[in-house]
Amino acid sequence: MAKTLDELFHYLDALRDRVALPDLVAQLQELDIDCDDVASAIRFSNQGYTRNVIRTGTWYQALALCWKNGQRSPIHDHHGSSCGVRVLRGTATETLFEFAPNGLVKALFSRDLAPGEVCASQDDDMHQVSNLQPGNADLVTLHIYSPPLKVMGTYSMFDGQRGLEPMLLEFSDAAGI
Repeated sequence: MAKTLDELFHYLDALRDRVALPDLVAQLQELDIDCDDVASAIRFSNQGYTRNVIRTGTWYQALALCWKNGQRSPIHDHHGSSCGVRVLRGTATETLFEFAPNGLVKALFSRDLAPGEVCASQDDDMHQVSNLQPGNADLVTLHIYSPPLKVMGTYSMFDGQRGLEPMLLEFSDAAGI
């Protein structure tokens, strides 16, 4: 198992196919990492959470996502990718969703993830990540997508409208997307 970020990248660089979700979770759980290890990729925006590329390879993409208080992702899936998330600073709130019988999405449950905790999803799994901490606390999360996430499906709780958001490979001021 990777213990350092360099060891994780060595593991990811050796991939010849998509990493299995349980393996990705195990790698992130064993990782000895903090914000200092990804300091060059920590950038916040008042417009929405930011997606900051740390490193990419043929079968993965590593990003630092930075969330000011109150910012959240859309309800989304990971269209064709495995996604592992490790909280580096702050407390992330993850809410899982499913389709209701009428075709709209509904929340199943939410959970808070403290620094060092990991969550994961893949393909059509729907979730939302939020920074709902008290005060003005920031949130920083490490995301590994395998293969790199090209398109993210987005969903609404209020209507049956669905979208596809292309994911950019460079720094992205996500503005809530």
